[in-house]
Amino acid sequence: MKFGFWHLFKTDLKHGTTNWVAAILLGGLIILPSLYAWMNIEASWDPYGRTENIKIGVVNEDTGGEVRGESIDVGETLVDSLKENDTMNWQFVTKEKAMDELEYGNYFATIIIPEDFSKKLSTVITDNPEKANIEYYVNEKINAIAPKITDKGAGAIVDKVSSQFISEVNGVIFEMFNDLGIEMEQSLPDIKRFENYIFTLEENLPEIHQILNQSLSDADKAEGMINDAQGLIPTVKDAANNGLTTVNDTLGYLEKAENRLKEMAPKIEQDLKKIQSTSQKINDFLHEIENNQPEITQGSEILNQVNGQLDSTLESLNTIETALKQLQEQNNNENNPDNGESEQNDQQIETALNQIASIKESINTMKTNTSEVESTIQEKQQEIDERFQSLTQFSDDVNTTIDSFVKEYQQTIAPRVEEEIKQAESTLTTAKNILVEVQNTLPEIEQMLNNTEGNLAEGEEMLNYVLGEFPYVNDKINTLADKIRSIQSETDMEEIIKLLQNDPNAEKGFFEEPVTLDTNKVFPIENYGTGMTPFYTVLAIWVGGLLLISLMSTEPHDPSIYTERHMYFGRLLTFYVIGILQTFIVTFGDLFLLGVSVDSAVWFVLFGLLISLIFISIVYTLVSVFGDVGKAMAIVLLVLQIAAAGGTYPAVLLPEFFQVIHPFLPFTYGINLMREAVGGIVWDKVYADASILTLFGIAAILIGAFLKKPINHYTNKLKKKSKESGLFH
Repeated sequence: MKFGFWHLFKTDLKHGTTNWVAAILLGGLIILPSLYAWMNIEASWDPYGRTENIKIGVVNEDTGGEVRGESIDVGETLVDSLKENDTMNWQFVTKEKAMDELEYGNYFATIIIPEDFSKKLSTVITDNPEKANIEYYVNEKINAIAPKITDKGAGAIVDKVSSQFISEVNGVIFEMFNDLGIEMEQSLPDIKRFENYIFTLEENLPEIHQILNQSLSDADKAEGMINDAQGLIPTVKDAANNGLTTVNDTLGYLEKAENRLKEMAPKIEQDLKKIQSTSQKINDFLHEIENNQPEITQGSEILNQVNGQLDSTLESLNTIETALKQLQEQNNNENNPDNGESEQNDQQIETALNQIASIKESINTMKTNTSEVESTIQEKQQEIDERFQSLTQFSDDVNTTIDSFVKEYQQTIAPRVEEEIKQAESTLTTAKNILVEVQNTLPEIEQMLNNTEGNLAEGEEMLNYVLGEFPYVNDKINTLADKIRSIQSETDMEEIIKLLQNDPNAEKGFFEEPVTLDTNKVFPIENYGTGMTPFYTVLAIWVGGLLLISLMSTEPHDPSIYTERHMYFGRLLTFYVIGILQTFIVTFGDLFLLGVSVDSAVWFVLFGLLISLIFISIVYTLVSVFGDVGKAMAIVLLVLQIAAAGGTYPAVLLPEFFQVIHPFLPFTYGINLMREAVGGIVWDKVYADASILTLFGIAAILIGAFLKKPINHYTNKLKKKSKESGLFH
């Protein structure tokens, strides 16, 4: 009679619960996988949180340096900062002790700061900066992971030194930039003025070139003119000498004219008074005649007396006229260089002569009238009276004219002539002084012309040189102007000044930490142990399956009462129950015993149960179908999965072989599912990973259901043969 798989399952449960030895063994099988997971998770909970126990030797041999007159000691600063840093167990010792302790394994690593550390760093502002180095010694024999941790510590030290030094140096640099910005801001008007000067110079270069050519031509002309001027110097000397002689002669003539005027003045004045007196007497006489009404018989006698007086007056006027004409002639012969003053003197004398001529004409008219009176005296008495009346009136006019002339001569003509002579003497004296000064200056002018001739020769040579260099200067000025325009189009000087002006302390702080890492954890994991929980939990579930196939048989004691398929499914259910219990223990232990922080605890347990069912199916099927060979296959598969599933290292960092097999391993998808529950679920990934993992389980069950019997036919022979050796059960 054959029984079904359910009968086998119930029998297994009965034996497992009633046989205390079996119960103990099953209890051990259920708990042991959990211990494997828990111990590994606990050990890796926070491995970098206890690095303060790792001893690292620190040796400071730095002697300091100097940056822009400021002393720096980066080594001492670093030691001070490490004394406040508890991430490692820093040991500040001598170089000899540090190396000894490192060799004996008491120190995991040793860091040595050389004596020229600060000096090399201080060369950053020189033309040949040198990189400073920190000597790092590590004993990799002690542990595989410890060197990585100490490397991180050494790297942190280098980063700290670099950031601190960059901060200090940039503080100095930006302080210089700030000073430069202030100076540039103060000099900005001068810079713009210089730019305008360059542009103006560029614009005027053609005109400058033309001026230079013209200057060279003018220099040639000037040299000819100087030669001409030098040739005229003797002529100028002669002219000055002749002019001085003429001025001296003229001054002599003026002196003579002045003396002659002084001699003639009293006589002219006397004659004028005489004329004035005679004219007055005639006038009085005529009035007397007019008042007394003389007889015609007395007319001839009276007229003779009048004619005598008139002749006397004419004689005096002729004397004055002759004197004035002599004075006029002498004035014209004196060659006075001041022609204006000579003309004024002539005009004054000519005026006086004209007035005398007028008086003479009037007196002659009077004489004519007296003659007419005498000729007609025999005529009518009435006509005689009219004539006398007319003569009397004319005499009054002559008398008035003479009085006016005498007054004008005394007040205007004589003083004016004397004044003009004085002014002419003054002008000629000034001209004489000028000519004397010209004579004295001529030697100096001659010397200056000689010097100018030499300077012109040098200037002409320089102009030729400048014209020869002009194309080069022209190109350079145009190039400079183009560069300035290019800079103006690409940059804003005021913007540059704003960029240069800064707060050195703020810039120093910026460069000490120019970039801050703003960490945003999409799926935050609390610690390293939590991150390793998916791997170690999945590993524990597989190990649990291996323990089961190592201690429990996949075949019943009486296989004859069951078919191959019933044996497979009946014992598979027993393995499922134990696997589920193992999973509950390990997942609940992770959550409540270790306190692993997971995003979804329920799904963490449920995903664990699914993984357990799949893994049990695979391991159980391998052993059930292939026997002892299946056990070996399950162990090999475990080894491959530990290396290639990406539980500890990303698959992309693994060797190529492991990257190739990575997608074909159940571990890959089991670990992915547990990571979703721990970090945060993305359901699309869960569906994909759960589906592929389920396919592994279905494939295992199909192999067990349909291939167990034919394959067992061969494996049983192998099993029988191995037992005959006495080495295998």
